Amino acid sequence: MVNVLQGVLILMRLILFGLSLGLTLISFQAYSKRESERLQYAFIGFAFVSMGIAVTNLTTQVAVGGNLGQQLYYLQIAETVPFIVGFVMIYLSLYR
Repeated sequence: MVNVLQGVLILMRLILFGLSLGLTLISFQAYSKRESERLQYAFIGFAFVSMGIAVTNLTTQVAVGGNLGQQLYYLQIAETVPFIVGFVMIYLSLYR
């Protein structure tokens, strides 16, 4: 049963990453068609959110695989930074 749940979780994370890459691609296409500062910020924001999702997936796999202790906190900090940058950029795209 645990293996099935792990498989479902991996599949869901892959879907989440695919959706975030889709948003990044759509925002890049919009920026390419009409270059504006707002669309550029949105594209960069979605790219960083996608990066955050990728790093979160990697961190989770590493954390499950071994006993990391304090290093796990550094990995969690590293996964949070792209989300912060991404959401700040998306915020700027909406209110700039």
